[in-house]
Amino acid sequence: MADHHAAGAGGGTGTRAAGAGVPDAATAAFLAHRNLLFTVAYEMLGSAADAEDVLQETWLRWAAVDLEPVRDRRAYLIRITTRQALTRMRVLGRRKESYVGPWLPEPLLTVPDVAEDVVLAEHVSLAMLLVLQTLAPTERAVFVLREVFDLGYAEIADAVDKSAAAVRQTAHRARAHVAARRPRGAVSPAETRAALDAFRRAVETGDLQGLLDLLAPDVVALSDGGGIKQALPHPVVGAAKVARALTAGLPVFRAMSPTLEPAHVNGLPALVMRIGGEIELVVAVGTDEGRITGIYTVRNPEKLARLAEVTPVGW
Repeated sequence: MADHHAAGAGGGTGTRAAGAGVPDAATAAFLAHRNLLFTVAYEMLGSAADAEDVLQETWLRWAAVDLEPVRDRRAYLIRITTRQALTRMRVLGRRKESYVGPWLPEPLLTVPDVAEDVVLAEHVSLAMLLVLQTLAPTERAVFVLREVFDLGYAEIADAVDKSAAAVRQTAHRARAHVAARRPRGAVSPAETRAALDAFRRAVETGDLQGLLDLLAPDVVALSDGGGIKQALPHPVVGAAKVARALTAGLPVFRAMSPTLEPAHVNGLPALVMRIGGEIELVVAVGTDEGRITGIYTVRNPEKLARLAEVTPVGW
């Protein structure tokens, strides 16, 4: 039996060693695809903590597999991960029913290189993860595997236990659903940075006008405090209402003498606010043609642990 620590948060190197310091075949395959498997689970769940649990379950099952007849180890691992993530979704669904206030995905500190991969940056962005949460579990799995990771319909069918024909229909429905709700326009790191600069100036100087001028007419503000920290109790929609919320809320933070640090969160520029040296919240924005279409603030301390160090995501 393989060492189960191979699936740990740091991607440890537990082995059934084939030789001194040399990982066995199962461990080597798992570690080679770990970032991919984490990203699949995270995009399906929107929770890094739950994605790590899924990887642990994936490892336990993978370690018991006879690898001799396994022709495509990557596909086999993705299949296990997808099935475990679908099981975990049922738990998360019950948890969200009792969640206090708006729910936002758990933000991840990512390397700047992620932003250079436009497809990956868009699909791990907080805005897109919110859209994915509106899909039914199987639709979400099919969309992620097909549209993000470009798996074939037969591979996806094995992962979700459906026929290839059914997967094609599900993919079509999911694609149309996401297209109607996904953020408008292409992801632009430069526009995002400009919007965040305006946000930072508003907090640091008290002059909000530059920020308010960037609000799109249908801008949406979401704030996740998880019932632990004060946050907007409901989504705020429309430039006038969001402006009032910002005018009331930002001076409160300014009085706490915060520091605002630029960071890359979920593949895009963001701001991390610290008060007394401790992370207080993270702010991400969605933009379209230079206007702010979404403001996403995560203040729930249970969701801020991943901002302490970079989380690898990728293919």
